[in-house]
Amino acid sequence: MPQPAGNTRLRAARLAAGYNSQQALASALDVGVRQVRRWESEAPPWPHPDLQERLTRTLGQTMEALGFRAPVGRDSAPGPRRPQRASAPGVLAAVPAHATATMQPPTVATDYESVTRAHRRLYWSVAPATLHPAVLAHAALGCALLPETVGQTRASVASALAESWLLAGRVEFFDLQEPERAAATLLRALQAAGEADDQLLGAAVLAHTAFIPAWDGRRDDAVQRLVAARTYARRGSASAMLLAWLDAVEAECETRAGNTRTALHLIGHAEDLLADGDDQVPEWLDWFSHVRLAAFRGHTELRTGHLPQARATLTAVLDALPADEEKQRSVILGDLAAVEAAAGSPEAACEHALRALDQLERTWYATGMARIRDVRRALAPHQHEPCVRALDERLYGWSTTVSALAR
Repeated sequence: MPQPAGNTRLRAARLAAGYNSQQALASALDVGVRQVRRWESEAPPWPHPDLQERLTRTLGQTMEALGFRAPVGRDSAPGPRRPQRASAPGVLAAVPAHATATMQPPTVATDYESVTRAHRRLYWSVAPATLHPAVLAHAALGCALLPETVGQTRASVASALAESWLLAGRVEFFDLQEPERAAATLLRALQAAGEADDQLLGAAVLAHTAFIPAWDGRRDDAVQRLVAARTYARRGSASAMLLAWLDAVEAECETRAGNTRTALHLIGHAEDLLADGDDQVPEWLDWFSHVRLAAFRGHTELRTGHLPQARATLTAVLDALPADEEKQRSVILGDLAAVEAAAGSPEAACEHALRALDQLERTWYATGMARIRDVRRALAPHQHEPCVRALDERLYGWSTTVSALAR
C-alpha cells in the first residue's frame, strides 16, 4: 500500500493531540489554516523560531519528530539521522523517518515481530512492573532498526513497533495508572502506525487515547478521538470485531459521563455487528471478544442501576471467561461485588471482593483493584459488620498493601 502524501508525522501528532482538523490546530497556534496545510505538505517549510516553539509546546514533540528538516546552516543538519537513544529508563525514542546507509536483511521484520508477539501474550500473566521495561527496550530497538529497513520490511517493523508502544501504553494506563505517561507513549504508537500506513492499528491507538480524557471527565474530547478512530477504521476496512470494540470503548466513555442509555445502545449495536459474523480479525486485537463485550454490558447495566440484569450478565461472563483471562476475572468479580453492594447484600459483596483479591494476588491488575476499592466505599454503611471487617483485613493486610504501593 503506498504511503499517504504529505507530512504524515505532523498529521499523526495533530490527531493524537486532539486537533482533528487543520483549522483546529491553526486556531490553537494562532496562524492561518493555509500555514498548517503547507506544514502537512510533502515539503513542509521550516517555521520561524516563535512558531517552532508553539508547535513543539502544543504537540509535545521536537521539530524533527514532527517531520520538519532544518535548512542548511540552521539549527539542525539536513539529511537522514539515526534515532536518538533513550538517555534513561522510561525516556521514549522518537520514530525515525528516513533510511540510513546500513540495511538490515528482510528477516529482521519476522524476528522483531516474534518478540512483539511474545510480549503481547506475556501481558496477561507477567507483572506489569516486570514486563513494562522489556517492552520499552524492545520499542527502542525498533526505533534503531526502522531507518535500516526499506519497503515492506520497513512497514512490518513499523507495525510491530506500533504494537509494542500500544502495549506499553496499555500497561501504563490500565496497570500502572499513569495516564500522562500513557498519552506520550500512545502518541509514539500512532506515529509508528503512520510510518507503516497501518490504518487499523491507527484506529486502535486512537481509541485507546480516548480512555484518557474519558477517565478525566472530558467526554467531548474522548468522543472526538473516537471519531478519528472510526475514520481510520473505515479507511482500513475494519473487521466486525474491531468495529464492535470501538462501540464498546465509546459505550465505556458514555457510561463514565452518565449517559448510560446511549452506552447500552452502542453495546446493542456492537452485539448486532458480531451476530453477523466476523472476518480477518487482527492478531493484535487480543483484548476483546464476545465475552468481553458482554462484560461491557454487565458493567453498564450496573452503572444504570439494572441490578438483576447486571447480576445475570456478569455471572454468565464469569462462567464463560477463559481460564487464562485472569486480569479480566478480577474486574468481573469486582463488578459482581458492586452489584451486591448496591443491592444491600454486604455478605455477597464481600464474598466476590475476597475472590477478586485472591485473583489479584496471583495476577496484579490495577483496574481490578480500583473496582474493589469502589466496592469498599459503597460498603461504608455496613463497615461494622463482620464480613466487611474481614474484607478490610485482606484489603489492608501487609502483603496486599505493600504490593499495591510497590506496583
